[in-house]
Amino acid sequence: MAASLTGKTIAVLATDGFEQVELTKPVEALKAAGAKVEIVSPKAGEIQGFKHHDKGDTVPVDRELGRADAATYDGLMLPGGVINPDALRLEEGAISFIRAFHEAGKPIAAICHGPWTLINAGAVKGRKMTSWPSLQADLENAGATWVDEEVVVDNGLVTSRNPDDLPAFCAKMVEEFAEGRHDD
Repeated sequence: MAASLTGKTIAVLATDGFEQVELTKPVEALKAAGAKVEIVSPKAGEIQGFKHHDKGDTVPVDRELGRADAATYDGLMLPGGVINPDALRLEEGAISFIRAFHEAGKPIAAICHGPWTLINAGAVKGRKMTSWPSLQADLENAGATWVDEEVVVDNGLVTSRNPDDLPAFCAKMVEEFAEGRHDD
């Protein structure tokens, strides 16, 4: 990954039920590119990861959502897992946090079920995206054009389908975060 994220701070918004590898691998890629990464969550302490249907490792929370200001971050990463984004889209604070990135034109990367939260934040209309296949109708109903591709980039929005796509997803995420803000 040739792009540098030195001097940039990236938020990873997650809660209990995130797909472990969809958080850990992007965080590794972001840090390898020089970014400061903060795990932001509605709860303090630790959040529980999953490896598909089984509990995985916990990850420490760096900043509680109520104390996080989207203006202090250069990009936002949204991991998947079924439970994680479904819980986050019921949190008004999480939706407002995501919406702030979207409205500011800051890059956002979402994988697997992560795009569910983008629907609630009003950030998918007119966008070309991919996701876990079960989100296709949800994204299309919200105005997105859904495609079955490894990674899709649309004006600073990076999306991928599943953990198999992580190498391509991480590379494009770092590239888009390095480019910075995108005007619609």
